[in-house]
Amino acid sequence: MIGGVIDHPSELSDLLAEHGADAARLHDVLALLAGGGWWSTRDLVRGTAVPHRVVERVVQALGGELERDPGGGAPGAGGEARVRLRSPGRYTVFARPALADPVGHLLDGHTRAADELERLVARAPASRADLDHVAASARTALRRGVYLATRFALPGRRLLCVGDHDLTSLAATLVCPDAEALVVDIDERMLDYIDAAAARLGLPVRCHFADLRLGLPEAVRGRADLVFTDPPYTPEGVELFVRRGLEGLSDPRRGRILLAYGASETTPALVAKTQSRLARMGLATEAVWPDFNRYLGAEAIGAASDLYVLRPTSRTPAPDAGGSDAARIYSQGANAKEAGAALPDEAARAALRRIAGEGADGVDTLVGAWPKGAAESAARRVRLATWLGSPTPGDRVALNLTGGWDALVGRAVLAASATEVYAVVPSSAGAVRDEAGQTALRALLEPRFTLRFLRGVPGPRTTLVVAHAEEPDGAATPGQRLLRHCQGRAHGRLTSTLREGLVAVTAELGRPLNKKSARSRVAEAAPWLPGHTLLDLPAHRFGELRALTDRLAAEEPGT
Repeated sequence: MIGGVIDHPSELSDLLAEHGADAARLHDVLALLAGGGWWSTRDLVRGTAVPHRVVERVVQALGGELERDPGGGAPGAGGEARVRLRSPGRYTVFARPALADPVGHLLDGHTRAADELERLVARAPASRADLDHVAASARTALRRGVYLATRFALPGRRLLCVGDHDLTSLAATLVCPDAEALVVDIDERMLDYIDAAAARLGLPVRCHFADLRLGLPEAVRGRADLVFTDPPYTPEGVELFVRRGLEGLSDPRRGRILLAYGASETTPALVAKTQSRLARMGLATEAVWPDFNRYLGAEAIGAASDLYVLRPTSRTPAPDAGGSDAARIYSQGANAKEAGAALPDEAARAALRRIAGEGADGVDTLVGAWPKGAAESAARRVRLATWLGSPTPGDRVALNLTGGWDALVGRAVLAASATEVYAVVPSSAGAVRDEAGQTALRALLEPRFTLRFLRGVPGPRTTLVVAHAEEPDGAATPGQRLLRHCQGRAHGRLTSTLREGLVAVTAELGRPLNKKSARSRVAEAAPWLPGHTLLDLPAHRFGELRALTDRLAAEEPGT
């Protein structure tokens, strides 16, 4: 017999028989219990990668064979009560040989990276349920880095992390400092954390902000040799993130997409649905490593997921840079598939009536998912992806950012060429719910826009953000005028808009710079700047940009 326990109760025998050949997974749970120690259900899940529901059935089947911890010992994972076998000595356990591990034998050669990742993972920002975050263990991050560095010729190559809550970019560059990593994420906290860690450790990692439902930043498209993604595990989430990965590959014929994906073994139909989407994209599955990724949570799927190595083929469609304003890819929050309508018809009409009452002579541009008939007089309706993708004309613009788009409020306002912008956002959104959020939003938009926050408009759960474009005045400093120049061209490359603005501002000051000198000053002053626009620049960089414009505009010629 390989693995498991003999002399078990009849209820347990029935459970093992029910699982047939797959009962080996249950034997792993039994083997831990037969060791004589105390175990919580979550501890058993994390120790075996068996889903929580299955572990619970094993515990229930053992029934009276188990005793409960009376509280004298430390609780298990999640503070759960623990159990142990009353008489472990009467059980005979046979160890089940471990399956082949592609990198386990290599990890001891990366002790520095392992120690650093333990610190990085422990101090990382907390997971966000609305983004389907569950933190991977530090060992998993290391395993990913080692796998990438041994399976592929990583030196001199560029890895794109489509979302990087698990710090795979840092792991890969710790293991292989000669590689470069690009990170695209919507979570500003993670972008700040990864940028700071990369700077401290001297790692070649660059971070870009984006809502992946709307596409990759232009500077990232077609730039990567390899892609890693651990997406939301809905079929829609997996497909979208993989499509963004394809969009990021420089040569799909030679590139690979590494996908972390997991589901409970009790829901094989869900796995099949997800895999069929990958097949429809013409992706060949070169390898699947079971339970490669381990998590500090997600017990419903065994606190583990598999690692897929996907290879594009001639049947893989060309990357699509377009986005969807209605993408529902998460399992929780405003963008869960089951979430209700973002802005009901009556609320939309109430919002537009209030905007008219603000003195706007009718809205000429509606951006986002406004209900049909909400404003018949609007000259144009624009998808949010289009609005953020390229400059769009409009004098009085109304943005609907309810339904999970509130993280874009600052950038959606910056994208406007309008003099008046009105954004409807949930009052729970971080940018409006308290003074700290409002101050941070102002820091993104000033000096070009001044803001007012009308809480409870158009309804009790929404806030109308009123952004008014201010005309430059004589009191503006040279740095403010330079920053305003960049803010008025938010879709443009910052290296170009800064150079052009610097030439214009220094000419106004009577100490003109030519284009070559301006380009040199910008390049020397901000090595983190190339490739960015204001719309994909992480929020923590905006303060640096403000300081940069002050410094550049104040420099005398020849300094």
